[in-house]
Amino acid sequence: MKRRSRTTHSTKKLHGDLPSASSKTALADRKELAAVAFERTRMPMVVTDARKPDLPIVLANKSFLDLTGYAADEVVGRNCRFLQGPATSPIAVAEIRASIAEERDVSVEILNYKKSGEPFWNRLHLSPIHGDDGRILYFFGSQIDMTEYRRVEALEASEHRLLMEVDHRSKNVLAIVDSIVRLSNADDAALYAAAIQHRVQALARAHNLLAERGWANISVEELVRLQVTPFAATRVALNGPDIRLPATVVQPVALVLHELAVNAARHGALAKPLGKLSIDWAPGQSDDGFRLRWKEVGSGPPPKSTKRGFGTVIVGAMVEKQLKGQFEKTWLDDGLLIEIEVPATGSRPV
Repeated sequence: MKRRSRTTHSTKKLHGDLPSASSKTALADRKELAAVAFERTRMPMVVTDARKPDLPIVLANKSFLDLTGYAADEVVGRNCRFLQGPATSPIAVAEIRASIAEERDVSVEILNYKKSGEPFWNRLHLSPIHGDDGRILYFFGSQIDMTEYRRVEALEASEHRLLMEVDHRSKNVLAIVDSIVRLSNADDAALYAAAIQHRVQALARAHNLLAERGWANISVEELVRLQVTPFAATRVALNGPDIRLPATVVQPVALVLHELAVNAARHGALAKPLGKLSIDWAPGQSDDGFRLRWKEVGSGPPPKSTKRGFGTVIVGAMVEKQLKGQFEKTWLDDGLLIEIEVPATGSRPV
């Protein structure tokens, strides 16, 4: 009688883990039930042969084929690296290789590719299977498609950033509105209401401009035209480089320009038939921030009272408190010169 030779794949060398909970009947059928569970589970799974070169796949369940889009004959006998692609992280690959070499468990999230070329985020768990003699026989791998989770996670992070930005912008606008309410002249209720309404409208125009541009930087010239043109369409000269103002600066600067234009239209050069207005701007010191020069000509001699009007008070508050800048007002023989400097605004010449 011939002795049957033992093969390297003898099942006598491998005994599976016992179930954590089972009845006597199920325990007796555990091998068959394990095979059923492996095939029917919704989790993609593969088993690779650790005794053969390049760890070829020897088992793959239906969920794995459904996830990757490959047929059975395109999977069996191949190393799992066929799922890698151009954007697969070499760091993740190195982590997997190290765990295989050291025969230990590893969980890693890696970008893999389906047969169609579509990428998907794969949370891979790899676990070694040793024989009774302690030698490595197989590697078991399970996958979880994390693509949708990642998309939701990225969306939530984006929404969080958006909410933080909305919160910041809302606080900025409310601070300006608070200044408008506190600093407006309240001696006459009707005039007080009208003044606040016009100032909020000026703020709204700037807000609409920012919304139209996706809250991108706005040029000084565009902002000046937006706030000044309604009061001086033909009697204003503008001059300056293309300096961009960040969104956080646009609204307070818009209110400053509105106040200056209103004052010029009511009491200054624009209230006189021959009065003229020139507005120049330039980068600030060391190209940090910007300087604006507002000059009115033809408004007549300076007023006898040196008391600051409410418009001037608001301008000074916006520049010095809100924008942390400097505001200087000088009366000329036949007009007015206002110089404003706002540092560290993030604006820059193009």
